[in-house]
Amino acid sequence: MAKEAYVDAAGVEVRISSPDKVVFPDAGWTKLDVAEHFAMCGEGAIRGVYNRPTMLKRWTKGVDAEPFYVKRIPDSARSKVDVQFPSQRPGTMFLPLEVQDVVWLAQMNCLDLHPWNSRAPDMDHPDELRIDLDPTDDYGFEAVIDVSKTVKEILDELDLVGWPKTSGNRGIHIYVRLEPRWTYYEVRRACLAIAREATRRNDLATTAWWKEERDGVFLDYNQNARDKTVASAYSIRHTGWVSTPFAWHELDEMTPDRFDLMSFKDRWHDLGDLTAGIDDAAGDLDQALEWVARDEENGEGDAPWPPHYPKMPGEPPRVQPSRRKKP
Repeated sequence: MAKEAYVDAAGVEVRISSPDKVVFPDAGWTKLDVAEHFAMCGEGAIRGVYNRPTMLKRWTKGVDAEPFYVKRIPDSARSKVDVQFPSQRPGTMFLPLEVQDVVWLAQMNCLDLHPWNSRAPDMDHPDELRIDLDPTDDYGFEAVIDVSKTVKEILDELDLVGWPKTSGNRGIHIYVRLEPRWTYYEVRRACLAIAREATRRNDLATTAWWKEERDGVFLDYNQNARDKTVASAYSIRHTGWVSTPFAWHELDEMTPDRFDLMSFKDRWHDLGDLTAGIDDAAGDLDQALEWVARDEENGEGDAPWPPHYPKMPGEPPRVQPSRRKKP
């Protein structure tokens, strides 16, 4: 077994230790395969994480074991940034700036890349709204496609550009670039308003936070809270599938498992980076925030936050419905 190998990351040689270590036992794919994937699509992978605090999700024993999450990064990291977590606790996170940094993540046994939706120059104002469409157990990918069409229709009305990709698991992610003018609270509430509008237009869509109440395709508005992360474009998931950007006209032909670590290579060589142009498509949230005000007037206020976040103004009780005391 080779002790090391070197991978060309946009002209920079990055050392990969234990390159023959098997990461995906069923397929036999190795750590070097993962590093070469990120070197190949480095242009697109760095676009998704560039200048964003990024959490390390490390699969040190391969995908058959549980990963562990690292927010405080090792000294070997090339660039770091000081952050403040929702608890107000300070910390330090990795800050990718070049393709070599993405390949370094592969060296650290990371498969899926998890950046914040704000950037280092202004971490209080996200420049990305993320719509995470996740089907409940009784629904398949066809339902996700159906709800994605509804979301696309809504974004068009709001004059926002949605950039879709497979999640690499069972769902679809739709990213919307923003001008960095709004707080995390506002971006999250805008996403909630978009999601609620989707539920009015499509019976398959749901915003029910509590799993016991969910039925259909969940639009996870809480992915826009501070410090929440979503696997970015070109990430490799534990399934072996690549989180693959696609054009809207391809939506009907997408399947969650269409592109894995090996089959994705042909797509990249044929089409290149389909996220090119996303940074030039920053949109305005003013109309979506008008929908927030409209919902408030109609009695639809805030929705539950994740449990480890401070209690927020107007938030309903964080007690699952089956455990609430009867009036």
